[in-house]
Amino acid sequence: MAEAAAGFLEQLKSCVVWSWTYLWTVWFFLVLFLVYVLRVPLRIHDNLSTVSMFLNTLTPKFYVALTGTSSLISGLILIFEWWYFRKYGTSFIEQVSVSHLRPLLGGVDNNSSNNSNSSNGDSDSNRQSVSECKVWRNPLNLFRGAEYNRYTWVTGREPLTYYDMNLSAQDHQTFFTCDSDHLRPADAIMQKAWRERNPQARISAAHEALEINECATAYILLAEEEATTIAEAEKLFKQALKAGDGCYRRSQQLQHHGSQYEAQHRRDTNVLVYIKRRLAMCARRLGRTREAVKMMRDLMKEFPLLSMFNIHENLLEALLELQAYADVQAVLAKYDDISLPKSATICYTAALLKARAVSDKFSPEAASRRGLSTAEMNAVEAIHRAVEFNPHVPKYLLEMKSLILPPEHILKRGDSEAIAYAFFHLAHWKRVEGALNLLHCTWEGTFRMIPYPLEKGHLFYPYPICTETADRELLPSFHEVSVYPKKELPFFILFTAGLCSFTAMLALLTHQFPELMGVFAKAFLSTLFAPLNFVMEKVESILPSSLWHQLTRI
Repeated sequence: MAEAAAGFLEQLKSCVVWSWTYLWTVWFFLVLFLVYVLRVPLRIHDNLSTVSMFLNTLTPKFYVALTGTSSLISGLILIFEWWYFRKYGTSFIEQVSVSHLRPLLGGVDNNSSNNSNSSNGDSDSNRQSVSECKVWRNPLNLFRGAEYNRYTWVTGREPLTYYDMNLSAQDHQTFFTCDSDHLRPADAIMQKAWRERNPQARISAAHEALEINECATAYILLAEEEATTIAEAEKLFKQALKAGDGCYRRSQQLQHHGSQYEAQHRRDTNVLVYIKRRLAMCARRLGRTREAVKMMRDLMKEFPLLSMFNIHENLLEALLELQAYADVQAVLAKYDDISLPKSATICYTAALLKARAVSDKFSPEAASRRGLSTAEMNAVEAIHRAVEFNPHVPKYLLEMKSLILPPEHILKRGDSEAIAYAFFHLAHWKRVEGALNLLHCTWEGTFRMIPYPLEKGHLFYPYPICTETADRELLPSFHEVSVYPKKELPFFILFTAGLCSFTAMLALLTHQFPELMGVFAKAFLSTLFAPLNFVMEKVESILPSSLWHQLTRI
């Protein structure tokens, strides 16, 4: 019985909600009809006459004060709405109406309307959203001492944010330390050094550790932060390789003796891979590109399971520098897989290779006359795919936005990833004749296929809404963060701006021309109520007077 009563109440409530949602016009006219029928008992005509006499006795100063106060209040609301929109990216009034008023009026929250049949799809999309909003280590990050610090010395600006450097400190503690470090004095010192915020204190601790023992992680810290040139950094990394290789071989023999030895071997593996990767990057910076490619290939063969360092992206950049496009295609065939996470490097390099086949002869005028060939269509589709994955990259490749030094961490599909990609790959696009021209002619066509990118994508998941917030944390304050999709001003900001301007204009005109504005107000009101008076006259002429008399006696 209780369940039946509850079901009946729910049905009744849904019927009432439906009636108010779709039949509000009927309710409105019914109320107007009742008011008109009861106009004599309610003495509506006398009350309106009293109000009219009161309004006629008011001076123009009252109307000036009224419109001025309205303008002031709407202006304050406008200022608050604009501040709230700039800070939180949404309208305060819209947020309150959706969060609080909509449930009271019978609206259904989208988040709570999903039933059990769609729970699996929701969980998949949530997991994808979390993975897309994850901050990743930049595989092409620069050297702090030899590159980032030199930029600071020249410009006086800090290229790295505190948030970015804090993430790097966490990475160093994860990769370069283990629970057994306290058993070895040099490693114990370095364990504290990675937690130190002051760069000079870190460097001093690294020197102190080297006085005790040949410590690979101490050499890494000095190569990253103390070396002022790439050549000095390479020299220190070679010393780190010698020390790290010995530790790796010793721990490899003992890794099966217990969990402690296994953790130490895992740490030594991370250290060795990091050193070899940075040595390859030093060779690439110093112009020894073929040597760098060989080192990267050997490293990927020796440690095929360590994909977290994304060494294949370093390899792709070096192969593009050598213009070894067949080798680039072979790497893409392995890593541009549907089951592997994408990146701007993967998507835009694939687009570059397909654009290279047609870009030298591509002409937008000729293409509009004869249509796109199959190869041109493939190139355009590849560009659209890349732009959908990261829509911020084309503006940097086309030099519509100025580049800055890339951060040490990036957000996939965000502005930080676009900067990191364009910083190293702009030269490769310029080297391919006509590639940038093809990109310029076709990249904006992507947005016609995805009119609502935050809700539904074309080839990828919907564009994550977290990119702007994360990029503002990763990128320095002097850089204007690229935002996609562009946020339009909420309706209530435009409404309050128009209301403020309109009431301010009325206040000014009423103060300057009180008689003229009075005539205008009367004419406006008479025009506004003319249709209603016309309808009421027609109703009174059609219906018999006896009916009206009986209704007024109720």
